[in-house]
Amino acid sequence: MKKIILCSLAVLMAAGFISMKQKPVKIFLAGDSTMADKEKKAFPETGWGMVLPSYFNDDVVIENHARNGRSSRTFISEGRWDFLINRVSDGDYVVIQFGHNDQSKQKVDRYTPPADYKKNLERFVSDVRAKGAIPILCTPVERRKFDKDSNFVDQHGVYPSLVRQVAKEMKVYLVDMQHSSMDFVINAGNEGSKQYYMHVKPGECEKYPNGNEDNTHFKPAGAMEMAREFVEGLQQLGIKPLVDNLKPASSVKLQYTVPVQGLNDLKNTIDHTLDEGKTK
Repeated sequence: MKKIILCSLAVLMAAGFISMKQKPVKIFLAGDSTMADKEKKAFPETGWGMVLPSYFNDDVVIENHARNGRSSRTFISEGRWDFLINRVSDGDYVVIQFGHNDQSKQKVDRYTPPADYKKNLERFVSDVRAKGAIPILCTPVERRKFDKDSNFVDQHGVYPSLVRQVAKEMKVYLVDMQHSSMDFVINAGNEGSKQYYMHVKPGECEKYPNGNEDNTHFKPAGAMEMAREFVEGLQQLGIKPLVDNLKPASSVKLQYTVPVQGLNDLKNTIDHTLDEGKTK
């Protein structure tokens, strides 16, 4: 009888230990093509959110909702934000990075005036907090552009400063990826930085059979660098549940996100004949 009681206690204690085990840390990503997962025919084009799992252990689950061509406005109007926020639970993290398409005046299917962009960011933050989750704002990563004298040229205008303003006013975590990516590109140099962006030769990419020079989107090496900049931003902020689940630098290897079911069923209002960062 004593043995039976002890065995029962052991079973109960094991069950209690399992039930006490913390749920995985969950990170949701909302953004545009610089962050997004890519289809196979676009390889080697790679979003930095797509490779973010490379830096975390298996206790972190990452859902990448970012999609090509989306601005903060169209992410809302296509129902993508509602789809994301309905999956968010207490204690989750939601990373928000828009700006590349919001600023594209010549692309009316995605342009968002600065005042509306700021309101959209404020809505994102409020909605995340209403779910008991934690928002993390990111300024947009830089495009690669140098002038004739090889001086770097910023192209984001007022949009990054609006992200910083919302972060300050609403007391939100901010990862300033504009500045960190700018420093990275400048340090790599005019020629050296090309290897990180979608400069592809004819036949190298199914999406661009004749080759292409794209200074907005990343190859895997560039995506990994941008993800590293984000991770370093988390470390500087000291967000313990995320930092504690980072892999040691020696264990980091390329790993992709698992596609989120249902994303492809949402409506599409974007003209994909126009690549982000380019004009008509």
